[in-house]
Amino acid sequence: MDVMAIGTKRYPADLKRDAVEMVSQLVADGSSEWAAMKKTADLLGIGSAETVRKWVRGIPEAAAAVSQAAGDGEEVTRLRKENAELKRANGILKAAASFFAAEIDRPHR
Repeated sequence: MDVMAIGTKRYPADLKRDAVEMVSQLVADGSSEWAAMKKTADLLGIGSAETVRKWVRGIPEAAAAVSQAAGDGEEVTRLRKENAELKRANGILKAAASFFAAEIDRPHR
């Protein structure tokens, strides 16, 4: 019996493809690449995150997709911060508008 074959486990191609897609999605949602790989390994019952990393790095298109997702994740984070700032500014403007509208409605002496 081959000693190297004892701990080796074969995974179906569909599972590998799903794992790579899951990593891309998690990275796009803002996770770091390594955290996404660890979570994917845990959720899919894969031996280790290193196995998932090899799958992602082994497919050039997958590695490019994860890198693109990481860039998209940074963009999403930036846009969320910008959106929060704009909502805050909008709230201030609404409060100011209602204040000045109340001033106009008051009778002046």
